[in-house]
Amino acid sequence: MTNIQTFFIRLSLLFAMCPALALGDPAVGDTPPDVELGVTSSGKAVKPQDYLGRVVVVTFWASWCGPCRKELPILESVQEQGKGQIQVIAVNIEDPATFRKASRILKDQQMQLANDRNGVGQRAYHVKGIPHMMLIGRDGRILDVRTGYAEAAIPGIVDEINGALAAKTLPAG
Repeated sequence: MTNIQTFFIRLSLLFAMCPALALGDPAVGDTPPDVELGVTSSGKAVKPQDYLGRVVVVTFWASWCGPCRKELPILESVQEQGKGQIQVIAVNIEDPATFRKASRILKDQQMQLANDRNGVGQRAYHVKGIPHMMLIGRDGRILDVRTGYAEAAIPGIVDEINGALAAKTLPAG
């Protein structure tokens, strides 16, 4: 076997073991990466695929992020008004101790809180800045990806979420 053949075999194995490396940024129309976004305070793994048939909002956030702190109560309100048709997954990117503190403060929220304690979700979703949000339709396909937005963008995001809720698209398959 030549050096070039060995190189390509090793490269293929690397991409097979790390699918997120082989793919570009998740984009509109794609199915989101089938990876654990994080874990709840009780240790349950959270994946958007667990909510197929609902509109899913995945938002990566941190306690020090101003726009994140502004959007969480708004997303909670959207979650409440969605009456089981939407699932907000708020993925905290901070250390587990900070996540536990934030979870205690947000304990009465209906949205799903998760902690990406090892960065797997951030890498798979190509999070380069926060807030970072992905809107996923009922069919499990990405409708929009937003990153690094300001507070002024939140009303438009809510309108887009409401539009996705109004669409009656059923899951594929």
